[in-house]
Amino acid sequence: MRIESDRMETRYDLRANTGGFQVGKRVWLYNPKRTKGKSPKLQKSWEGPYIIVTWLNDVVYRIQKNPHANEGVT
Repeated sequence: MRIESDRMETRYDLRANTGGFQVGKRVWLYNPKRTKGKSPKLQKSWEGPYIIVTWLNDVVYRIQKNPHANEGVT
């Protein structure tokens, strides 16, 4: 049982997507702001494009709306 589990893990690891985003790439930010009185289905949840300024760790990047805007961490 353990051998088969190790094989499955190895096969999964070969196909797993470990790549993130690179500095300088354009990305969209998911920000589900809700306005009262409007259907959530009709509101915009995505903002962008933003540019990745720095990489802080595997899931946190510093992004910037444009080169002249203030930076934000997501």
